Amino acid sequence: MPQYLQLCINPGSTSTKISVFENDELLIDESLSHSTAELAKFARIGEQYSFRRQVITDFLAARGFDIKRLNAVVGRGGLLKPIPSGTYRVTDAMVRDLKEAKRGEHASNLGGLLARDLADTLGIPAFIVDPVVVDELEPVARLSGHPEIERRSIFHALNQKAVAKRYALTQGKEYRELNVIVAHLGGGISVGAHRRGKVVDVNNALDGEGPFSPERSGGLPSGDLARLCFSGKYSHDDVKKMLTGQGGLVAYLGTNDGREARRRMEAGDSYAGLVYKALAYQVAKEIGAMAAVLSGKVDAIILTGGLAYDQTYLVPWITEAVFFIARVEVMPGEGEMTALCAGGLRVLRGEELARDYE
Repeated sequence: MPQYLQLCINPGSTSTKISVFENDELLIDESLSHSTAELAKFARIGEQYSFRRQVITDFLAARGFDIKRLNAVVGRGGLLKPIPSGTYRVTDAMVRDLKEAKRGEHASNLGGLLARDLADTLGIPAFIVDPVVVDELEPVARLSGHPEIERRSIFHALNQKAVAKRYALTQGKEYRELNVIVAHLGGGISVGAHRRGKVVDVNNALDGEGPFSPERSGGLPSGDLARLCFSGKYSHDDVKKMLTGQGGLVAYLGTNDGREARRRMEAGDSYAGLVYKALAYQVAKEIGAMAAVLSGKVDAIILTGGLAYDQTYLVPWITEAVFFIARVEVMPGEGEMTALCAGGLRVLRGEELARDYE
């Protein structure tokens, strides 16, 4: 079997995770941190890609890895236009959209830019895999209740798709043969209804639907939110931060760390316990909603993401509330680097055709 070397890149707000895989074997895995002072030099996130590219190449050179050995570079997908699931070539059109950031500034936008920049110097392909804008919603799921606002599919597509496929393999089946509900429990929380290989409904995990999370407020009562917006106390930017970044656990407890909420609860802080339990309660409610989307025909409920490591409190609380729907499988962690590798590898091996972003 041919040996394929891939560099996978996952940019975060203050770090860039990189992994080098030989086929599916992990050779190098590192999170490269960037100081506030280093990033303050750039007015926009998109302007950081040359700086981050240099950090990556310097690190790999220091490790003695020759990037000329690479067969492909795979980046985390950003806020692009809505697209179906799959592995995409980083085209000129994608580079333009990522640089212009018309659909939002986000560190993940750098994934495709970095992949393309590095790949072009080496004469190899650059890909992204299942970006957050993967959109497979059914028409009925797009209606919000008012024509001025359409529901959008923005969720943890990379990890949701990866764990659903991995679960299907454990059952000796194809992903497209199953109906599963996947709850990604991280800094943001997304709960998706996967029907026969497509995510037909999912909450917008970026800015205003579904359960609250460590950093997001989730779905808020709309009338009260409207009154707050026009109270004169807050600017538009203030409200955006309340919804994303300073909502959820941060707003209630001043921390985005579920472990800290758990520690306070165990130390006797009843309010911390109530908030932490409410997070589980809202996740369970959303799982119930997605079960209705699937007409109750659910093969499994999968709990994934960093918070799924809490199998003392959070996972049991959710499981107790939803086990009547279907069996609950716990697959903790992000798994994003492995998912990026798998997407690129499927194309390199000819198991899947790369899609073109236009």
